[in-house]
Amino acid sequence: MTANGSDSKKQRLDESPPSRVLHIRKLPNEVSETEVIALGLPFGKVTNILMLKGKNQAFLELGTEEAAITMVNYYTAVTPQVRNTPVFIQYSNHKELKTDSALNQRAQAVLQAVSAVQDGSSPSSDPGVLDLAPPPSPVLRIIIDNMFYPVTLDVLQQIFSKFGTVMKIITFTKNNQFQALLQFSDPVNAQQAKLSLDGQNIYNSCCTLRIDFSKLVNLNVKYNNDKSRDYTRPDLPTGDGESASKDHSLLGKYTSVCIHLHLIHSYLRLDIHNILGVKTVALLMHRPPSTLGYCFASGVYGDVQRVKILYNKKDSALIQLSDGNQAQLAMSHLNGQKVFGKVMRVTLSKHQTVALPREGLDDQLLTKDFSGSPLHRFKKPGSKNFQNIFPPSATLHLSNIRDGVGEDDLRLLFSNSGGTVKAFKFFQDRKMSLIQMSSVEEAIQALMDLHNYDMGGNHHLKVSFSKSTI
Repeated sequence: MTANGSDSKKQRLDESPPSRVLHIRKLPNEVSETEVIALGLPFGKVTNILMLKGKNQAFLELGTEEAAITMVNYYTAVTPQVRNTPVFIQYSNHKELKTDSALNQRAQAVLQAVSAVQDGSSPSSDPGVLDLAPPPSPVLRIIIDNMFYPVTLDVLQQIFSKFGTVMKIITFTKNNQFQALLQFSDPVNAQQAKLSLDGQNIYNSCCTLRIDFSKLVNLNVKYNNDKSRDYTRPDLPTGDGESASKDHSLLGKYTSVCIHLHLIHSYLRLDIHNILGVKTVALLMHRPPSTLGYCFASGVYGDVQRVKILYNKKDSALIQLSDGNQAQLAMSHLNGQKVFGKVMRVTLSKHQTVALPREGLDDQLLTKDFSGSPLHRFKKPGSKNFQNIFPPSATLHLSNIRDGVGEDDLRLLFSNSGGTVKAFKFFQDRKMSLIQMSSVEEAIQALMDLHNYDMGGNHHLKVSFSKSTI
């Protein structure tokens, strides 16, 4: 069963124009407002909700149309469930929700509480309506019930990384139960994951997630192996004297991973089993994939080693990063983002490496090797750059700003990339700043255009996504 039901429903969804208001159907009878809001939390701010419990339906309004598009695209590949019941999500004909606060009072109180948690403040709603205190820790304790199939550390990372940057994971068995401790970069991400995943099954009718906050606020990981992993420290040993980056059996298919870039129409349905091929027509129309792959993935989530456009499929590209952890980060953060007006799909490739062509055979210059580039950010083991990896956002962090370059200069530079600068803020030393574009898509475009921009005097501007707002 697909996320949106029968073929007729599929056709209706395909024909519906995108909207930031989503229509959710087939909800279970006793569903709560919190559970409906949790469906949208990983994709952005939820700004309104209307519950129609008599019809087992709800309307959910997200902060931007981009967030709604990403949510619909994600749930066409992964069936959304509430209380182990599949629900159906599609665009609404409404462009915004206009609700009567008196009739929708409970839902609005829940929404205010969730918004307070997202903003990092204390919720002001009646605690009897929703038990949602500010998240106490970025560390979650996970227990797997009814474990018929093995659950690996990589499976957990892939599931939970949808809600934010997973920093560390430790797995163990206690009281004959498989358990894990998982640390996010931000407590709010842990809260969102708990709201969405607690009680969900990893596989059909088994491997049920039981999630609570841990009393720990930081995990101490000594080894990168099949029991524990620190994604910010790829240099850690495996426990037998070898570096984890050299342990190919440990990372399996995530070692020297190639990832696919895939751009599709924002409202096009796509089955998850058919994502292995890449069809990036729009990408090639605007710029070579090698440029996109290097400037984007290398500058943010990992060091790109090689990029290849397929000879018989020039609308397809493979990107090879330096290790599996970086490829996993790139996939979890970039998949579903909007670029050049299309939604980008990033998936793991069946290829372990990008092969270089024999000399003289690549007359179309379809393959490029970046392994010797001096601009890689994550060359140094334990670099602080690993601690500043965040999902794409409208706010960008700028560093290595040359002396004498002012706010007007930077505003003009980023406006020339085709976007609109909404806000700007210098740090005290004026070597770093925050700049906010009008949308995530514009920020992505600006990052691709201006990361490593030559400002003169041996100063290359560094651009990355920020978790802060101005």
